[in-house]
Amino acid sequence: MGDQMQLIVEKLNQEPFRRNYNLISFDSLESVQLLQLLSDVLGEIDPKHAVDIREELPEQTAKRMLSLLGILKYKPPGSVSDLSAFRQGLVTGSKAVIHPLLHWLLQRTNELKKRAYLARFLVKLEVPAEFLQDDTVADINTQYEELMEAFKNLHKEHEQLKTSGLSTAEIRRDISAMEEEKDQLVKRVERLKKRVETVQNHQRMLEIARQLRLEKEREESLAHQKQEQKSQLFHAEQRLQRAQLQLKEMQEAVADSKPESLMKKLEEEINFNSYLVTEKMPRELESKKASVYLLQKVVAEPAMTQSDLTALESEINGVNAQMNQLIEKRMMKYEPTDSKFSMYRQQASLLARKKEAKAEELQAAREELARLEKQAQHRSSQAHELEGSEALTEDEFKQYVNKLRSKNTLYKKKRLEIAEITAECGILQRTEELLKQRHEAIQQQLQSTEEKKGISGYSYTQEELERVSAVKSEMDEMKGQTLDNMSEMVKKLNAVVAEKKASLAPVIKELRQLRQKCQELTQECDEKKIQYDSCAAGLESNRSALEQEVKGLLEECAQEESNYHYMNCMRRILEVQLQRAKAEMKAYVCPEPQERRRAIREQYTRIILEQENLGKKLREKQKVVRESHGPNMKQMKMWQDFEQLMECKRECFQKQQNQAAIGQVIQEGGKDRLVL
Repeated sequence: MGDQMQLIVEKLNQEPFRRNYNLISFDSLESVQLLQLLSDVLGEIDPKHAVDIREELPEQTAKRMLSLLGILKYKPPGSVSDLSAFRQGLVTGSKAVIHPLLHWLLQRTNELKKRAYLARFLVKLEVPAEFLQDDTVADINTQYEELMEAFKNLHKEHEQLKTSGLSTAEIRRDISAMEEEKDQLVKRVERLKKRVETVQNHQRMLEIARQLRLEKEREESLAHQKQEQKSQLFHAEQRLQRAQLQLKEMQEAVADSKPESLMKKLEEEINFNSYLVTEKMPRELESKKASVYLLQKVVAEPAMTQSDLTALESEINGVNAQMNQLIEKRMMKYEPTDSKFSMYRQQASLLARKKEAKAEELQAAREELARLEKQAQHRSSQAHELEGSEALTEDEFKQYVNKLRSKNTLYKKKRLEIAEITAECGILQRTEELLKQRHEAIQQQLQSTEEKKGISGYSYTQEELERVSAVKSEMDEMKGQTLDNMSEMVKKLNAVVAEKKASLAPVIKELRQLRQKCQELTQECDEKKIQYDSCAAGLESNRSALEQEVKGLLEECAQEESNYHYMNCMRRILEVQLQRAKAEMKAYVCPEPQERRRAIREQYTRIILEQENLGKKLREKQKVVRESHGPNMKQMKMWQDFEQLMECKRECFQKQQNQAAIGQVIQEGGKDRLVL
């Protein structure tokens, strides 16, 4: 603890804090001063936390500090591992909590500054899954994740550049070297200019060469553009093929489907969506609101100790016991055991639970399907970007596997050859080592012999002289060859220049004609391009207007068709209901009792009478049970007392029999002794 406080005081006395503390003054700080000091240290790490704690509530201060410590990934030591105790100590400004925290923060301030800076951009905002079903929200979330990844890459590049080790001296040396190269190039260009000035029409030839270079560059750019357009055309054809395939699949699906199946699917989807909107989502929303309200209420309350938690738990257990007793009393009072409605209620509750479970499974399956489709689309787009082609077909994959097999066999052969060469290389290295050792031994023997004869160093001097003479002869040969090469090169250059002059004369004439023709074609191309752009713009505007009109008409047609089907269904339903009403009226007005009994009204009247009679019988039975309850309980208690009394008598009788048997055994033993 002393070393810890010493380190804290040293760090606080340095920049940027400048507190001028010693161990005694730091240890005598009060809890409010310790909290303010902790807030200042956190403010140095993250400027948003540089606040005065007197201007905010203790709960707000604790919440703000805990949020930043969570981002900085601080773990409390073993003495305050309990989070509630740590939070309580942070609110009250306990030294056992503040001192280890300050020690941890001041040890790694630079690292924590970097982490707090990155947390502002890399702490991901969690979006609920039901909101991600909206296309706009999903697109924005995707853009948000892409920007986060881009920030990560840029930050990594920035760190790599910082740690790359490029110093100012190295940059200056590079600049000076580049300037020297520039001076050399300038001098070389000047020498070439002086040599070219002696040639006739050198300016014209230079201009022609410059234009030729520009034309070559333009040709390269045009070839590059042509290649790009070919690749774009290839991608466009692939997209067209995919779109045609999707269109064909959709047409086949529409051709195979029938109106009845489509209506059935639409009805199922409408029923499911209406169930989600009217029952499931409102219930989930109410539960979420209730949980949020409870969490807000918990957050607003002050910090609770362990004793408060135990008291609340005991109170909750008592309330639960009271609730169970009240439920049992209500069931005994209002719901007879043999009621038929309990069975129906249980079945209804089971069906409701099954319905909710199936709805949740269907919703999860739809979300999983959407996620997998999105993932497949993303993977296919990545594959197109990387490879620029579609996925391999079965035949292409077989060809690819065959190529891999052939390459694998070739690789195995090459690996065997490399192994043989490696073994041979090892043998040669060993031979070289042996020869070097033998050479060293011979050299030592030669030196010892020279020392004995009094001419030490003779062999070394002889070798040096031979080596110097060999180098001198090589240099002389190289000089002679260089002079010969230079003279031959000058002759060749003069001949090449003359040939180029002769060959460039007709080319220059053709180039002039081609340049004039190129200008005419360029002008004509610009005019045609302007006409094409204007015509394309007009056609595009007309096409967009026609597409909007067709889209509106299709939507109107679909709406009218749905209205027609809806009205037709409603008409059929009303006809069926009207037929049932007519049949009911006919049966009710009919004088024959047999027909009248079939009427729904008569059936319900008969069921109501039966239920009323059953209710009367059950009430009478309940009355009889209540009247006989007291005497029956009294009689039952008397029988229990009688049973206990008989049990006591049985035990006393058994004890008496056991004692009599023991006395008889003792008497028989005394008689035997007397006989002996």
